[in-house]
Amino acid sequence: MKSRVHNSPNLIYSVGTQVVALKAVQGSDGQAVHPAGAVGVVIRSPRDRHHSYRIRFPDGFEAPLHHHNLMLLAEYKQGAINDSNKALSTHGLFDRVIYRCVVGSRAFGLDTEESDTDRRGIYLPPAELQWSLYGVPEQLENDGPVGWKGEECYWELQKFLIMALKGNPNILECLYTPLVEHATPLAEELLAMRDAFLSRLVYQTYNGYVMSQFKRMQADLRNQGRVKPKHVMHLIRLLLSGIHVLRTGFVPVDVGQHRERLFAIKSEQMPWNDIEAWRKQLHAEFDRALESTDLPERPDYERVNEFLVKARCLAVEEELP
Repeated sequence: MKSRVHNSPNLIYSVGTQVVALKAVQGSDGQAVHPAGAVGVVIRSPRDRHHSYRIRFPDGFEAPLHHHNLMLLAEYKQGAINDSNKALSTHGLFDRVIYRCVVGSRAFGLDTEESDTDRRGIYLPPAELQWSLYGVPEQLENDGPVGWKGEECYWELQKFLIMALKGNPNILECLYTPLVEHATPLAEELLAMRDAFLSRLVYQTYNGYVMSQFKRMQADLRNQGRVKPKHVMHLIRLLLSGIHVLRTGFVPVDVGQHRERLFAIKSEQMPWNDIEAWRKQLHAEFDRALESTDLPERPDYERVNEFLVKARCLAVEEELP
């Protein structure tokens, strides 16, 4: 999604910032000196939003204005263009979900009675919104109904495809999870071609991420004497998964066969030295798997692009494909 101006709820405009007055600016006699919409420059900023700014206008007139009566000039000019919140509230995008699945510990075979149920998926925006000035949000998020433990996240189709082509583990697991709750015919077509996303890039994405995270953890151990065991467990799981992808051309989401050892990490029953030894062993296996894999150097961009173009054409129709 194209970048847009962000206005933090705690932001204080600095001196020199161009702003727009949202109400008429009055002089000492109570008469309007400048109309609403007048542009000025901040010449003194308050310490918080409870106090007023000092704004100077092009004719040299100065006036105190509070934050709620001002807007950044760049934000004012942008208006509602690329306003994904407007798109989300007015176009029922959750009704455009074409694929929904369960991921996380329940899909991995690592769930317990306390585990959340996390859902992920894809939505296909209507063509008129995709083509509009407003654009579409890259993802939709939902905390779910009251009492439900978990969260939902749905990526816009193109965003999802691009992340999958890059070998993003979370996205590939969405395509290979055995826990599929909803799939339209278009989504079924995507699942049928999921091998198009697999390539040797899996080695760089999985292996590289794990190495960088363990380097950070080793620093945490030195400085704080502790790491998050659940995170360590999932990093080892990623190595196991990546090795399997290179060897078989299939993403293994359920890692139940390693459940006992992985839970030993999570429950802090496996010593750190044993974890490190296992990790180094898996890195070596990953290297050997890369040398012998039958996966292509890069994913099938052309095939995926054809699918996206087809989906965009189908999005013109009122009925969800």
